[in-house]
Amino acid sequence: MRHLLIATLLATALTPMAAHADSPPAADAAALSQLRGTYASPAVESWYGGYGTREFIFADGQWQLIFTHALDPQMVLRTFQFRTGGAYRIGAAHATMPSAFEADFDEEWKHLTLLTNDPQVIAGMGLADCALTPNLETDISATGCGPWPSVADCGTDHDLLALDASGLRFGERPADSNMCSPDRRPDALLQPVVAVTTP
Repeated sequence: MRHLLIATLLATALTPMAAHADSPPAADAAALSQLRGTYASPAVESWYGGYGTREFIFADGQWQLIFTHALDPQMVLRTFQFRTGGAYRIGAAHATMPSAFEADFDEEWKHLTLLTNDPQVIAGMGLADCALTPNLETDISATGCGPWPSVADCGTDHDLLALDASGLRFGERPADSNMCSPDRRPDALLQPVVAVTTP
């Protein structure tokens, strides 16, 4: 009986280690450079004093982000949707997180859709002077709008990227969301987005 108990305890203790050993290794730079498919937030996330969802689309060395923001966790009181995309490049491995790599995401275009009619909310987000029409997507690439600088002023996000069993993970954005230069690259990773389609 004593030997059976010890064997049971050992099996229980080693189970997580075995599961970890069976997990696929983190993707290397070559794999990250060839991403293809759609990765999305598995649940609503906390963003910018409210809530949001992220959806990333990868194909042929290009990337695209669709970010939707709301005031409530049910995503009913939506405020805006931001879309951007372009080419991306994978650089060196991060100094302290070897599974993460430096990644530069070009924002070759920036589109913004206002999803609220509330003037206080619009002003509070800094969007009152952008001449936006609710529910109509506007190209802000040349002018910028509120917290989003123009493509000329900020055409590349200097980020991090990692892919492992938990999903695809980007860098944790600073409070001002400014990652326009290499010195603004994050040093931590966000919660993962997970594969929706991977053709």
